Amino acid sequence: MNKTIKYIISGATTMGLGLASVSAEAVAPPGSPSSTTTIDGKQLPPPPDKKFDGEIERNVLDSTPYWPPRMVAPEGAPNILLIITDDAGYGVSSTFGGVIPTPAMDRIAKQGLRYTHFHSTAVCSPTRASLISGRNHHRMGMGTIPELSTGYPGYNGMMTKDKATVARILKGHGYVTSWFGKNHNTPDLPTSKIGPFDQWPLGMGFDYFYGFMGGDTSQWQPGNLVRNTTYIYPYENKPGWNLVTAMADDAIGYMKTVDALNPDQPFFVYYAPGATHAPHHPTPEWIDKISKMHLFDEGWHQLRETIFANQKKLGVIPADAKLTPWPNDLIKRWDQLSDLEKKLFIKQADVFAAYVAYTDHEIGRVIQAVEDLGKLDNTLIIYITGDNGTSSEGGPTGTPNEVASVQGLHLPVEAQMKYYDVWGSEQTYPHMSVGWTWAFGTPFSWTKMVCSHFGGTKQGTVISWPKVIKEKGGVRHQFHHVVDIAPTILEAVGVPLPDEIDGIKQEPMDGVSMLYTFDTKNAEAPSKHKTQYFEMIGDRAIYHDGWILSTKVMRTPWDNSGKGNHDPASWPWELYDLSKDWTQSNDVAAQYPDKVKALEKLFWEEADKNQVLPMDTTTFTRSLLPRPNLTAGRSSFTYAGEVTGTPNGNAPNVLASSYNIKAEVVIPDGGAEGMMVTHGGRFAGYGFYLLKGKPVYVYNLFGMQRVRWEGKEALSAGKHTLEFDFQYDGLGADTLKYGSPSGLGRGGTGTLKVDGKVVATKKMEKTIPMLMQWCESFDVGADTGSPVSDQDYQTPFRFTGTLEKLTLSIDRPKLTEEDIQKLKSMQHSNPASE
Repeated sequence: MNKTIKYIISGATTMGLGLASVSAEAVAPPGSPSSTTTIDGKQLPPPPDKKFDGEIERNVLDSTPYWPPRMVAPEGAPNILLIITDDAGYGVSSTFGGVIPTPAMDRIAKQGLRYTHFHSTAVCSPTRASLISGRNHHRMGMGTIPELSTGYPGYNGMMTKDKATVARILKGHGYVTSWFGKNHNTPDLPTSKIGPFDQWPLGMGFDYFYGFMGGDTSQWQPGNLVRNTTYIYPYENKPGWNLVTAMADDAIGYMKTVDALNPDQPFFVYYAPGATHAPHHPTPEWIDKISKMHLFDEGWHQLRETIFANQKKLGVIPADAKLTPWPNDLIKRWDQLSDLEKKLFIKQADVFAAYVAYTDHEIGRVIQAVEDLGKLDNTLIIYITGDNGTSSEGGPTGTPNEVASVQGLHLPVEAQMKYYDVWGSEQTYPHMSVGWTWAFGTPFSWTKMVCSHFGGTKQGTVISWPKVIKEKGGVRHQFHHVVDIAPTILEAVGVPLPDEIDGIKQEPMDGVSMLYTFDTKNAEAPSKHKTQYFEMIGDRAIYHDGWILSTKVMRTPWDNSGKGNHDPASWPWELYDLSKDWTQSNDVAAQYPDKVKALEKLFWEEADKNQVLPMDTTTFTRSLLPRPNLTAGRSSFTYAGEVTGTPNGNAPNVLASSYNIKAEVVIPDGGAEGMMVTHGGRFAGYGFYLLKGKPVYVYNLFGMQRVRWEGKEALSAGKHTLEFDFQYDGLGADTLKYGSPSGLGRGGTGTLKVDGKVVATKKMEKTIPMLMQWCESFDVGADTGSPVSDQDYQTPFRFTGTLEKLTLSIDRPKLTEEDIQKLKSMQHSNPASE
């Protein structure tokens, strides 16, 4: 009888009988359904608990159950909200002296600490790999972005399981983990609907993912948006929908769900909006609000002076800091611009600033939701402005279409003015002039993609944890780096880096915890991060104990043509004593030759240790090299019915090739229309479809020219074979040679056939040289992203006939090893600008 009573009491909390007050034993006694435990964390998951402390008799009434304890986080473990924005330099936020209002970031700074010497890797994917792992980016296989990966350990884009993320560790300690926003840490091969998903967020230790795959996306029509492992299209038939707000809504809803279901379980939320990477897509209300503030009317030189003065007032730069000089040889002075240029460039800056302010506002909603749940006091919030310096990918004049500008096609200001009234809308994929980019890096020089100078790596960072950080509004000047975030989180939670996770021995972290800086008595303590190498596309530096040895910048980061000195070993060094020269304005290499030699030796030691070699100085030209994906080694592809959502990296690539598309269709009585196959969208791509029954093939050259083939008659009911054949000018390995008569971006002749009969033939003078619109997918039977021709249709534009078979055959250049080496090493001219 006693055993029966004991059974009822120990199960009472589960059965809702309200008997918890009957006995102290009912408050999560060992073996009860609500019993919990913590673990030492040396091995994740811990060995199974095979202990059974109950009693088993022949009859259940004479037996006593025993449940293994549920593993929970250490007592008092904080919630974690890790926020990182995109493409924003040190002088962007009001928190670090910028003119753009960022009240959410200001709020965290006022209730916590500002960090003035915190660094990224200078490019997004590498920074994010280091951020969530605590390891240097080359050790994570992320020497650059996955789209430019090469077959070397430091550059293959594969984050291996021996370097688990901080989310996987926290998950193993009872946290619920989630990732919102940008995922640019998955290589091409597993990004399709069939995975494998081990290198997606859910395979990296995150319980939930809502965000986009790849480097950027339209915030109005994100063709690469995913929930967990499923591509989704929530914007369809919803005018005004914007991912910046939708993402905040999803994060808030998720946190509320966690709190409702298990309020005692701590959460780790990794919040990584696509802003402010191009395309700059704020809502019209925010553009109007910022434009009325007239922040940029006086130009980029005055903007630098204003930010510089604000930074000194805030104490986020030293009082004796020097403003680095303006690069007159690279970027026009404001007083050299025409009135038309000024008008356009101010609009570009207004839209960028609106994007910053809009995103910070939505981040503020997420932070407020934490407070509304009563969890703010014990939530560690880390808010990093930018994963690198502000982007210069818009080039000297900015662009309404970043897909074009990174491939060397820069529209004159006069041509850009037709987009003036819709700048920032879904009709543009915009980026601002590099003059603003440079100014938003105040007080430093250079921009994103430059890791040797702080304009590319210095990120304004704030941290709050009200329960622990008692100093409100403090400033910290210790040197730190994104690799330090994961160790900081682990120390805050009170768990170690495991020796083993899922049976795999773990590599050590490279970062150091920043937790010591939370204590006011350590406000001026020396940094515990003594040495840090930097390398990005040959540009490099080594920081050690207050000194930094940096290469001279040998390529402007807005030039992706591949021109320049491709022997990084020959690049000259510059030396800066940061204890006296906080902004890298005074090169003292000639004064300290021994220091240069010592630091250079240290760099190469770090390079050997961290898989930095071999260094590769090419950028987007590298995208043409073969790499693992679902199309590798294939030249023919067959589909039937609707097959949508194949991401750009796994799509059949027709660039610099001849190709043939053949569609076997059945037209119902009354006719049909809709998309048969498309790749890309509004800003670059092609589509083969029926419009009012007529076959149409459109090649969209960056939205600046649309070459069109169209049949004259609508198809009759019944079976038909539709064919588009394109013969590229200069097919063969020679195609790869930029500047050759048959180089990239050349034209060709297209022929449209219906049932074997030619109905349209047209010569196309140029083609897209390197990249389709990367945030759009390859779709068969519908168009899930933006249309290749807004005048013809709106998405999803599903095919209303029967698509029995679609075959795409590609006659690609035959690549030899010699061709590949030529592609990597040649002095290239720019194909798209010819």
